[in-house]
Amino acid sequence: MAEFGTVFIPKMTQASFSNNAWSDISVVPVDKLELHAGAHVLHYSSTCFEGLKAFRHEDGSVNIFRMDANIARLRQSSRILGLPDFDDKMAADMIVQIVKEYADQTPEPPGSMYIRPTHIGTEAAIGKASAPSLSSLLYVLLSPVGDYFAGGTKELRVLLEEDGMRCAPHMGMVKSGGNYASALAPISAAREKYQADQILFCPNGDVQETGAANFILIDGNEIITKALDTSFLHGITRDSLLTLARDMGMTVSERDFTVDELIERAAKPGTEAALSGTAAVLTPVGTLIHKGKDYAVGNGKAGPVTDKLRQTLNHLQWGKTADKYGWLTKV
Repeated sequence: MAEFGTVFIPKMTQASFSNNAWSDISVVPVDKLELHAGAHVLHYSSTCFEGLKAFRHEDGSVNIFRMDANIARLRQSSRILGLPDFDDKMAADMIVQIVKEYADQTPEPPGSMYIRPTHIGTEAAIGKASAPSLSSLLYVLLSPVGDYFAGGTKELRVLLEEDGMRCAPHMGMVKSGGNYASALAPISAAREKYQADQILFCPNGDVQETGAANFILIDGNEIITKALDTSFLHGITRDSLLTLARDMGMTVSERDFTVDELIERAAKPGTEAALSGTAAVLTPVGTLIHKGKDYAVGNGKAGPVTDKLRQTLNHLQWGKTADKYGWLTKV
């Protein structure tokens, strides 16, 4: 099977902003963008994006998961980056239109249609290092994806990094390409030196997030995860899982916690840890690496609570259980 996110639907929707107005939505080929070499995005990283999914249900319908929340976060990212604002309806129409047009190519569960709305600054102005782009392009591309765990569940090895940060603290809540790029070099170094799959950034001992996912610790009936602030991404999968956990009777503690507390709790039998995100929903963490030493989380294997939370969310997304939260949009 092709690597996740490398197969694309041939068309996408797009709309452009210039002269203080948005164009009509158009459907164009996905394999080419025409940009001036001086486009703001290429020099000053005025770019943000979202990742969400559409799922095929047993009745044949295709349903988009938490589209409203993703649009709200994309607008938030756009505002922080100084990109032109857009209204919710335009973004929703762009997403629904292209998903509906290619609904027949949405895979059966556990596969899905991955949706990537993207907003970039297009003004040709290399002198605007300290000023926003006055023009932009918003587009929505699609990628049919298979089961993230097709090869079986793999417990991750995660390096605890206390000296560095994923990105500037005021930019953490923005889903921008620059934040991911800034984490690439340390992740590559950790992979080579420690065979780590990811880095959990813990500046000055404060447990935050990895390069591409939120982190949760499961200690018995309690989930512990960092409280929301501007320093890290406000994950929609994270929010969904915490909502389900509360409804399952679990205690959810959104608070600051330290590397020392994490290592101490991880050593307890039955403790679990996981990374949450759109792609995999919830991926188990089996080993923490700190100061050159490995620490198993619980027994080092995927735990029952992680599996139950992931399955509960999957079943809602796949239409196997009722959507009492209003998270699904039928196209």
